[in-house]
Amino acid sequence: MKKIETKGIKLMQYSHGAGCGCKLSPKELSTILKTSIPQVESKELLVGNDTRDDAAVYDLGDGTGVISTTDFFLPIVDDPFEFGKIAATNAISDIYAMGGKPIMAIAILGWPVNTISSEVANKVVEGGREICRQAGIVLAGGHSIDNPEPIFGLAVTGIVDLKHLKRNDTARSGSKLYLTKPLGIGILSTAEKNGNLKPEHSRVGAESMMKLNDIGAVISKLDSVSALTDVTGFGLLGHLLEICEGSGVNAVIDYAKVPVFNDVDWYVENGDIPGGTKRNWESYGAKIDVADVESKRIILSDAQTSGGLLIAVDTDKADEVEGVLKEAGLFAESIGYLSEFDNDKRIKVI
Repeated sequence: MKKIETKGIKLMQYSHGAGCGCKLSPKELSTILKTSIPQVESKELLVGNDTRDDAAVYDLGDGTGVISTTDFFLPIVDDPFEFGKIAATNAISDIYAMGGKPIMAIAILGWPVNTISSEVANKVVEGGREICRQAGIVLAGGHSIDNPEPIFGLAVTGIVDLKHLKRNDTARSGSKLYLTKPLGIGILSTAEKNGNLKPEHSRVGAESMMKLNDIGAVISKLDSVSALTDVTGFGLLGHLLEICEGSGVNAVIDYAKVPVFNDVDWYVENGDIPGGTKRNWESYGAKIDVADVESKRIILSDAQTSGGLLIAVDTDKADEVEGVLKEAGLFAESIGYLSEFDNDKRIKVI
């Protein structure tokens, strides 16, 4: 079989899923993480996988912590350089979502060496290197394997002042909710893979996915921000559900206030729905109270790749956070609020 060279390459044709749409559903992940093996106890481990947070955090004993995370996936765009940029942006986002500063990354690469040339893989890694440069860190090494489908991502190390550490299980009832990027990445990416993406939308998803969530390192310093996470493979509803269950609260979402890319409804009606989005709803739909409008359910549970930050903010200090978001050119209108726990329908969509 002749190897595919860099010219005219369309990476998405080599992946069965796209970006975080490949991510296992919350239900599947819970099954995999079950264990009867006693875990090593560590008082220094402040955040592990028990809270489903964005990254692990280890206390260094001097008021700072090390943040460790990894993320990788299959191509979500055809262009190799942009695939590398998106995968790197997505991985580094976990550090920002914990309120930290990234300091170093190493690459994870799986490549079908007999099918696609090494020059294409070089473009992917170069894309990752460019995002690391934008984040002010070095891509310091990594590991690669021969794999039937192209895979790329990063393992990222960060540091955080522990008094500014943000988690997804510390939200306070009465907090307003904010989302910094529009929803619909999974749907637009599926439309592109299916050959249905409108020309006017060809750059919309990629530009959003390549934008760093570095605002997280800024807003984490505000005491009014009670919880923080990024919205990726589980969709807005999935990641909000993690906040609600971890924090013992319920949430109300005003669908009309949620930022969504233009014409996403049209693509849903056209059938451009990622498999990961369907699995998401099957996993947690019983915990959501939403009007019987299929497009709402699909968009709110759409598997995002390199999505925005979901922020819980004390109502009396919301103006301060909104000002920071506006200055950064991000969405700054509240999409809902958190309330006291009162029933197992954790999230109500109005």
